Amino acid sequence: MKNVLVLCTGNSCRSQIAEGYLRHFAGDRATIYSAGIETHGVNPKAIEIMKRDGIDISAHTSNNINEYLDVDFDYVITVCDNAKESCPYFPTQAVKFHYNFPDPAKAKGTDEEVMEQFSEVRDMIKKYSRDFVNENLKN
Repeated sequence: MKNVLVLCTGNSCRSQIAEGYLRHFAGDRATIYSAGIETHGVNPKAIEIMKRDGIDISAHTSNNINEYLDVDFDYVITVCDNAKESCPYFPTQAVKFHYNFPDPAKAKGTDEEVMEQFSEVRDMIKKYSRDFVNENLKN
């Protein structure tokens, strides 16, 4: 079984959404973790936007990368430039992937406009996660 870490700045939105979809698409082919270089708690809007697509991430926790120093990861996916550039040295032989998704937590506007931006980012992460699993976690 493969170990996959999704890394973001605060482990509140993008990495949580990616963790949810990667778990969904990978099934029992991988153990999925997510962490941040800081912890900001799981964003309630991320929980809501995933719920709208049938994925429950309400039990997820916001974790610091230091909690996983002893896990041997096969893949590390950074989902924002800040995490890629600011991540402290993380000893791993993992294959590294990077995609800078927009931060929906910075969305402005009405509640409806903010949720639309969350939806757009969620859909981008969903496609990325499906493609990642299909290309890297084949049986």
